[in-house]
Amino acid sequence: MIGRLTGTLLEKNPPQILLEVQGVAYELDVPMSTFYNLPVVQEKVILHTQMIVREDAQLLYGFLTTDERIAFRQLLKISGVGPRMALSVLSGLSLADLSEAVSNKEVGRLTKIPGVGKKTAERLLLELQGKFEVSTGAANSSFTASAGDDVVNALLALGYSSKESDWAAKQLPKDTNVSEGIRQALKLLSKS
Repeated sequence: MIGRLTGTLLEKNPPQILLEVQGVAYELDVPMSTFYNLPVVQEKVILHTQMIVREDAQLLYGFLTTDERIAFRQLLKISGVGPRMALSVLSGLSLADLSEAVSNKEVGRLTKIPGVGKKTAERLLLELQGKFEVSTGAANSSFTASAGDDVVNALLALGYSSKESDWAAKQLPKDTNVSEGIRQALKLLSKS
């Protein structure tokens, strides 16, 4: 799994960029929120990444902030939302705007995003409820992922199914940290 890349920005062709890391050029798709904040070509940049391996492709997505990557991962967990739609959502709304739309249950705001219809917007609002935490006294918000989400992601990366991963994470006490949660979840799954 590729989690972060540091290199020289070679090309910018929205929504794709080309990043050279020690002689190897990586093609990454990025949301427009990241694209607009990238430095000029030939400058150094650090991107947090998400790699998705499919039967027919290996895709790499890049984000300037970890909050954007966490939001992307959270969007991918929603039924009917793939990487393209998740990128579209992050390109259409900033994290603060997305947080506000979810908090206020603004279906109309989400349907303005290309590719997001009314049913998808309603599903996004339902699934993202409680996933945002607005910082006090600040206009910006940050996307939060619970330790349970991190445990589920770790189990998925180890090859367990979504059903198994979710079940194991739900069996853990609320105050369990990630490393302990993964250890306990693996014990639970080995017994079942």
